[in-house]
Amino acid sequence: MTPGETMVSARKGWSEGLTKMHWKILLGSFLGWIFDGYEALALIVVMVPLLHTVLTPAQSATPTFYAGLLLGMTLLGWGIGGLVGGVLADYLGRKKVMLWSVFLYACFSGITAAVNGFWTLCALRFLIGLAMGSEWSTGIALVSETWPERARAKGAGFLQSGYGWGTFLAASIWYVLSSFKPLGPDTWRLMFLIGAVPAIFVLYLRRSVKESAKWEAAVKNKQWTASSDGSAPSAGRRDGKRPFPLAQLFREPEARRRTLLALILSVVTSVGWWAISTWLPVHTVAIAKAQGIADAAAWGAKVSIAYTVGAIVAYTVAGFIVDAIGRRAFISLSFAGCFVMTIVTYWWVASVGTMLYVAPINGFFTLGCAYVWMAIYPAELFPSSVRASAISLVFNGARLLAWVFPIIAGEMIRSFGGASQAALAIGCIYLLGVLVPWFMPETRDRALPD
Repeated sequence: MTPGETMVSARKGWSEGLTKMHWKILLGSFLGWIFDGYEALALIVVMVPLLHTVLTPAQSATPTFYAGLLLGMTLLGWGIGGLVGGVLADYLGRKKVMLWSVFLYACFSGITAAVNGFWTLCALRFLIGLAMGSEWSTGIALVSETWPERARAKGAGFLQSGYGWGTFLAASIWYVLSSFKPLGPDTWRLMFLIGAVPAIFVLYLRRSVKESAKWEAAVKNKQWTASSDGSAPSAGRRDGKRPFPLAQLFREPEARRRTLLALILSVVTSVGWWAISTWLPVHTVAIAKAQGIADAAAWGAKVSIAYTVGAIVAYTVAGFIVDAIGRRAFISLSFAGCFVMTIVTYWWVASVGTMLYVAPINGFFTLGCAYVWMAIYPAELFPSSVRASAISLVFNGARLLAWVFPIIAGEMIRSFGGASQAALAIGCIYLLGVLVPWFMPETRDRALPD
């Protein structure tokens, strides 16, 4: 974009020129991500009654191990599914892969409500993770490639907010269900039924969504380069055959550098959230019990809701902030905020009343800003023929490392001497996220590479 074009774009309202199709594409992807967010948190909030139902007496002796294994298998499936789904989206198209991802997610979530054995549940969590991982990257690629440049970051931020709304719904619905317990100890099954039903309606909406014209043009014209600046021709362009997208990302020097740096940032995000933030409800309940509060468990749910509200706010405003200060500054400041809020949350807060005010600020950074950059920035680093694969690798590749943290969480807490000490020690990883963005290119005001 030239300086003159930038000035003209700045004078226009960011939403000017958006059509019904643009909003329909965003809404379809947004709804899919709502239910992904719902499903991710649903498992966490129902973990105790769920394990009470599915564990044998022998397994019940070590519930934290089996809880971590369920979370870990979900993450592992998410990571693998994201990689596979991203590659398929670059070969088959964004729309088709999204439809199948949502359909499979809905089926597996519904089946989960009828499970009675742990290992069956574990297998289903892996399959659900596969479907969820595929859905996100295809939605991000489609919105990024169809929305106009001046609105692209805002649209991606709005799309990412679906995850926050999903976690908010999960926390709120479980708060109501756990209060009334309509099915007694089996009330947790309703959470997975609720998570399956609305996802079905996304299929109808997405049937009217068009495929990405940028992707279709890239495939038609055999634009196989993996570098957004096109400086490194690929072997596929010389012999007429399409290179494997994931291999392409590591074959070209500039693409490899960007991929590895973005992966480092993704690892910081994933380790920070799964190894620290998932302890927040349990940590809050422990504080409530220490204060002698009768209904300590309810405070864990309240804080979870407040936490997700903060994340939703971050998702909604991120697109405007990132366009104002630039991608690198936004990411660096986001991780600085994550580091500070980890210290405040796990070292300074000593009462549940204070935690209720701190939690949304924590959520703004550790779940909101720390994740939303992946919906905006990676799509701007890579061209259309490998974009979905690159987005998937950045977003989901870190889960292939982070999936072990829920499994070893109990041992980590014991090793560090408590959840607070473990959170403070692991939280130092956020400092890496403060530094890495400055070694990456700035993409603000640049057209999306074809």
